[in-house]
Amino acid sequence: MTDEPIPTAYSPTWSADSRTSPPRVVDERATLAAFLDWHRATFELKCDGLGSDQLSARTVPPSSLSLHGVLRHLAGVEGWWFARQFAGQSSWPPGSTPLYTYDDDPDADFDDLDGDVEEAFRVWRAACERSRAIVAQAESLDALGTTVSGEPFSLRWLMVHMIAEYARHNGQSDLLRERIDGATGA
Repeated sequence: MTDEPIPTAYSPTWSADSRTSPPRVVDERATLAAFLDWHRATFELKCDGLGSDQLSARTVPPSSLSLHGVLRHLAGVEGWWFARQFAGQSSWPPGSTPLYTYDDDPDADFDDLDGDVEEAFRVWRAACERSRAIVAQAESLDALGTTVSGEPFSLRWLMVHMIAEYARHNGQSDLLRERIDGATGA
């Protein structure tokens, strides 16, 4: 045991923070699922309380990033990795219209912000639910998917990849949100 003082000052959290902390003593699959859900909830928290114009604002020039664009990107990423490449399904959730297409513009999710922000949230939430169902139906973390280029990957790899994807975009979202209204928090 060390004699170092225990810190009492931590980064502030959002006042409306309703995230569930990932459990500390569970198996690997539950740990990965809980951390991925925590990151999903973190992104949603960064967007909470903002109007459509604020969510679509590009506040860190020269970057074209906006919270709306990140939302659209994450909806597509959920579908692309879990549904398309792991489960062999359509990238977009059943009953939804694609939010964008990469056919002409590889950055369309960030650049072309036509469309309703609420629709983007609905599609993203549906994509997250579908991803959770795909994970729940998989036999194990060793279950394999295949990239469009034919490379195999495990569900374990995919979940770690998605945690990293959300962590990167949550960091960007911190900066975007702070520039919009000064809100900060862990």
